[in-house]
Amino acid sequence: MSQDKPDQAPPPSRSSGLLRSTAVVGAMTLLSRVLGLARDMVFSRFFGADAAMDAFFVAFKIPNIFRRFFAEGAFSQSFVPVFAEYDETRDPQEVRELAARVAGTLGLILFLFTLLGVIGAPILISIAGAGWILNPEAGSAEKYELAVDMLRFTFPYLLFVSLTALAGAILNTYKRFAMAAFVPAVLNVVLIIFAAFIAPEYPRPGLVLAVGVFVAGIVQLLCMLPALARVKILVRPRWGWSHPGVRRIVRLMVPAIFGSSVAQINILFDTLLASFLVTGSISWLYYSDRLMEFPLGVFGIALATVILPNLSREYAARTMEGFSAMLDWALRLVILIAAPAAVGLFVLAGPALTTIFYGGRFTGDDVAMATISLMAYSFGLLGFTLVKVLAPGYFARQDTKTPVRIGLIALATNMALNIAIVIPWYQSGAAGAHAGLALATSLSALLNAVLLYRGLRKDNVLKLSHGWGRFVLRVALACAVMAMLLNYFVPEQALWLEAGLWQSCLWLIMAIVGGVIAYIATLFATGVRPAELSMKPPVLKTPADSGPGTD
Repeated sequence: MSQDKPDQAPPPSRSSGLLRSTAVVGAMTLLSRVLGLARDMVFSRFFGADAAMDAFFVAFKIPNIFRRFFAEGAFSQSFVPVFAEYDETRDPQEVRELAARVAGTLGLILFLFTLLGVIGAPILISIAGAGWILNPEAGSAEKYELAVDMLRFTFPYLLFVSLTALAGAILNTYKRFAMAAFVPAVLNVVLIIFAAFIAPEYPRPGLVLAVGVFVAGIVQLLCMLPALARVKILVRPRWGWSHPGVRRIVRLMVPAIFGSSVAQINILFDTLLASFLVTGSISWLYYSDRLMEFPLGVFGIALATVILPNLSREYAARTMEGFSAMLDWALRLVILIAAPAAVGLFVLAGPALTTIFYGGRFTGDDVAMATISLMAYSFGLLGFTLVKVLAPGYFARQDTKTPVRIGLIALATNMALNIAIVIPWYQSGAAGAHAGLALATSLSALLNAVLLYRGLRKDNVLKLSHGWGRFVLRVALACAVMAMLLNYFVPEQALWLEAGLWQSCLWLIMAIVGGVIAYIATLFATGVRPAELSMKPPVLKTPADSGPGTD
């Protein structure tokens, strides 16, 4: 059993250790995202943005929505703090028992839920793709039927990926981040094989992609088993509804499910509205979202993955000063990396989409439509990333209710903005109404981040260190310099469409490298040094504090 420890500032090596862990997760995630882009390049060139891909993206999105509840979302947010506390305060046998009971309980519930999803596929598609039934201009009965058939193969992916996420959460608690971050690459490899080599040989290639999702889920789960064996947590699953640890996780999950459902209801609502728009709208949103998710996944999700178990341990040991310093450090890192990434996405939206997806059945018009939605998504990248980092500040303290309340506000805002932006845009007859969905999502993410931040400050668990005002101004200046240089030197969109693939790749690499150099050089010129990334003790102000240096 661990004893309460007096509050003390974390050692200087703490931030470097977290940075290394984030780099490991980021590197593995980068590999997965690169393979994901390769997968989407195959999709765009072999299938384009036609009716079959609209159907596939809806059929694949539905199990991924539920995955956020049972895997990365409510379950992981509830499981990791409890498992970390058990590992910190209990003997190894009790820790293994908890893992076995959770695996058995989660597995059986997911099996029954998956069975219901397969049987109820027509109902789920009717909800997500209502426009295909109610609005003949946006789809057809064939598209609806194809999506139903696809969902019956993609929905079981939920079972496999959720158990994979359970294994990953256990490994992350033991600071074994690499395998959990790498295993999503397996999905991309399997889908590339199915899309490029197997699907073209069949009369219904879209359905073959759905089978590929099913196969990928099984392979992902099998890949995690050796890693669990190495940490001695490869246990036989057992039913454990009455186990006290399982009951605690369930109690935390109930409000967390509502919190996770907020973002997923947003996605479902966006998909429903997009199904009323012209054919291709769902695909354009998908391709632009994939590029927005690239920096979010490589950095934002990697950082959130690393800090949740570490924050949970800090809270379990009651070292609240270290808890605050870790959050402060993570926020600095987010501002330093996510802000220029958002600016780069906005400026390079067209060139990036052209380089990666243009060609085959993905036309110049598809590039133009995806570009405006990617630019809209870029406004919310900082908000999306901040939410990933701020939310663990609540989950690590086993507070799942506050993020729910904040999430509901963001959900209501998103739906109101969808109606206020998209419907008038669509009724006007102007092209690109789907971009309104992306813009509404971005604005609601920013609101979500602001409210989460305000709550942590109000709870007095986040106290900012010295120099935040100067730091933000320097980052903003560096982003502005980078944007101006990119806007001046990057060729016009028409030239990107005329250039070949290798020429476009060379231009894009030069633009990204040049932008990074300009950003870093401006930061250095304004006085930002690597010390900005060190974990600092929070500012503890007293009435006597005055004078400069407290911003």
